Amino acid sequence: MVLESTMICFDNSDYQRNGDYFPTRLNVQKDGINLIGLTKVRSNPENNVGLLTYASTVEVLATLTSDVGRILSKMHLVQPKGNINLITGLVLKHRQGKNHKMRIVVFVGSPIEADEAELVKLAKRLKKEKVNADIVSFGDHPGNNELLTAFINALNGKDGTGSHLVSVPRGSALSEALLSSPIIQGEDGQGGAGLGGAGFEFGVDPNEDPELALALRVSMEEQRQRQEDEQRRAIAESDTPSGGAASATAAAASGLASVGETNTEEAMLQRALALSTETPEIDDGMPDFANMTEEEQIAFAMQMSMQDQPDEIPTRQAKRPKSSEETPMEVDEVISDPEFLQSVLENLPGVDPQSETIRDAVGSLNKKTDMDKDKS
Repeated sequence: MVLESTMICFDNSDYQRNGDYFPTRLNVQKDGINLIGLTKVRSNPENNVGLLTYASTVEVLATLTSDVGRILSKMHLVQPKGNINLITGLVLKHRQGKNHKMRIVVFVGSPIEADEAELVKLAKRLKKEKVNADIVSFGDHPGNNELLTAFINALNGKDGTGSHLVSVPRGSALSEALLSSPIIQGEDGQGGAGLGGAGFEFGVDPNEDPELALALRVSMEEQRQRQEDEQRRAIAESDTPSGGAASATAAAASGLASVGETNTEEAMLQRALALSTETPEIDDGMPDFANMTEEEQIAFAMQMSMQDQPDEIPTRQAKRPKSSEETPMEVDEVISDPEFLQSVLENLPGVDPQSETIRDAVGSLNKKTDMDKDKS
């Protein structure tokens, strides 16, 4: 079984901020590095992988190791800066064992400023040192593929096939392109790096390596989900006047609904409180005493007394001197009785019999009665 030490070159230039590969070039590149690192290490526990960035200056983030978690933790801290320096990046500085074959995997998503002659010279040097290289080119930068093809051809020579160039155009999923490439599958298409995966999803037999198969499946599902979300977002933005109009309208509608619901609840609460404290109104033809004058209240009281106390009329008639003709006492005579009026006013709710107006009315009635007696 072939042992291999692989140094992955991470393009961390400012071009990686572009969103032509969803969500950004930097993110899809991280997915690809994750996929290659898992494949290399799981194919053989003695394989090791390293990571370096080569924008502006070359920086080794992780020396060659079989701990993929270390690679991933360092990779997620990378931020875009500057421009790439491909010549200085194509150097394998570390090797764990003499029996390991050396390989460089380079992600190129930025314009290459190097000259073709310089790249060919470097390829011949790497071939002499028995170093293979795989290049993943993406971003559709004019002239890149021509330079990289010349580099790979010089590295392989006439009969060599150990180095590969994988070009991923815009609109394609970088991880899916890697899965079907010789970088993962190997020269014979049997899963690459010692993984026998012919006829299986992602080229990996889940019975032999279930963890790798699961990791590949999860990676593909995440990539597919991101692409679907991006498509739905693009459709939603195209259907609205502005990108944020739909969200603003939805937020406003939600706010209005919330306010309407709050107002409705407050109105219902106020109505319930009013009903609980409201005095039941009896619609029996009773006038509004609060808006009546005292004279009107007295007149109404006398009228009601004649209706509510008919049994008192004979009593009052017995106390009054009768005429010789024994005619019944008229209503006016009953009303003019001061004692009777006083008793009615005392029992009438809402009327103060001790008020000045009541006293004056009763006094006037007493004077009139005395005068009538003197005349008689």
